[in-house]
Order: sequence, then structure tokens, then C-alpha cells
Amino acid sequence: MLSHTGLVRDNNEDAVAYVLPDATGPAAGRGALAIVADGMGGHAAGEVASRIAAETVRRLYYELGGPPPDVLRTALAAANKAIYQRSATDPACAGMGTTCTVLALRGGNAYLAHIGDSRAYLLRDGALRQISEDHSLVAQLVRDGALSAEEAARSPQRHVILRALGTEPTAEPAVWAQGLPLRPGDAFVLCSDGLTDLVDDRTLAGIVGRLPPCEACEALIAAALAAGGTDNVSVGVFLIGPARQQPGEPCITRPVACPGGTS
Repeated sequence: MLSHTGLVRDNNEDAVAYVLPDATGPAAGRGALAIVADGMGGHAAGEVASRIAAETVRRLYYELGGPPPDVLRTALAAANKAIYQRSATDPACAGMGTTCTVLALRGGNAYLAHIGDSRAYLLRDGALRQISEDHSLVAQLVRDGALSAEEAARSPQRHVILRALGTEPTAEPAVWAQGLPLRPGDAFVLCSDGLTDLVDDRTLAGIVGRLPPCEACEALIAAALAAGGTDNVSVGVFLIGPARQQPGEPCITRPVACPGGTS
């Protein structure tokens, strides 16, 4: 996973985190976890919200017992409460919130929990599809048939978010009730809208399909920057099956989240 401030913003209000447990460690049975959160809400406050979300979800996912959907729902509810309470008690953080897209891989299945307009994709057998649903005004208008996808992409309201963590006492994330069976060769992509606003799906699929995960992240960040880098941009790529990159091979591009860390 990589996160970049971009070429316009002063602060990086995105947070990324992932955990790849050691096969013999105590967390092995909980599987892998990846998170992208894109904060909002004034100078530095978005950064506070996204980091609270990433750290809370990561911690609780490995502390709580139960099926992944139940754990993810509880973790996101706790993150929402923590952000909302901080917003209510700290004037500098008033009104802050964050998107949050979480991918859990356990027992040969993928589980997704999501709120906001950050995204999750699956590249399978050369075909890319978005597996999260944007909680934005224009996305809802497209689903209602009031806008075309092309009109939505050009709309000045495309960044109006209908759901987020921390903006209300309770949140309404979408959480998969059933896992998606994994196949060797599947590649999952998690990203903030700083990537998807500037890099189209065809380019995304081409990069992820031909490069190892770390190089794909680097190339996607570079593509967003070449297209203007108008927002913070974060992306994670996770390949299922035989590795095209040797275990432990470092990804030296900075900033990068270390396994189990946040960036």
C-alpha cells in the first residue's frame, strides 16, 4: 500500500493500513486485513478522522471474536463513535469524518466493509469490476437513472458524500454478509478517490494485471500524479496465489505503510 499527498494539497488526509499475519503467529487464524480511509473536515481534521478509523478497525478486527462480517460491523461502529466523540469535544476537529473501505481475507474468502466513496475492485481473469458501491450523491443519481455515468464523472457535485464515519452518531456502512470465494490470481485493489478521479478503470486494470503488487502501486500513484495529482492518492494491491514478488522483498518508494502499520 502507498499513499501520496499529491501535487496540490498541503496535508495528506488519507490513511492506509494492512496486516499480513505470520502463518505461525497468534493472528494467523484471523487472516489478512487492508484499510483505506479518506478524511474530510478542515485543516488537519480529516487526517485525524482517517487515522482514528484505520487504527480502530485494525485493532478491533484482531481483538474481537466472531465471523468476519460481525467483527467488521462492530469495528466500524466503534470507529464511528470514536470519531464523532472527538469531533464533538475538540473544536479543531468539529465536523470531521472519513470514508473507510476494509478488505478482510480469511478462510479462503474475501469480506468487504465500506462507507463513502473510496473504492474496492477485483481483477479476475483479466476483467476488472468495482465491488464497493459509492455512497455519493452522483452515484445514487446514477443508480436512480437520473444521471448517466458520463454525466456523473463531470458533475460538480461528484464529491458530495451521503455516508461517512464520524459525521453522525451512528453510521450505515455496507458489510458483506457472505464471503466471496478467492481464486488464485485474483487481485484486489483498494483506493481513495484521488486515484479514481484521475485514472480510469482501463488504465487501472492494465497496470494491476501486468505488474507485481508493489510496482503496480507505484505505477498507479505515478499515473495519478501525471494526471495532475489534484488530491491525496492512496492505493493498495493484493494478489492471491503464487507470488510474483519474493516474500520480504522491500518496496522502497515512500511513503509506504509497513505490514500492520498505517500511513
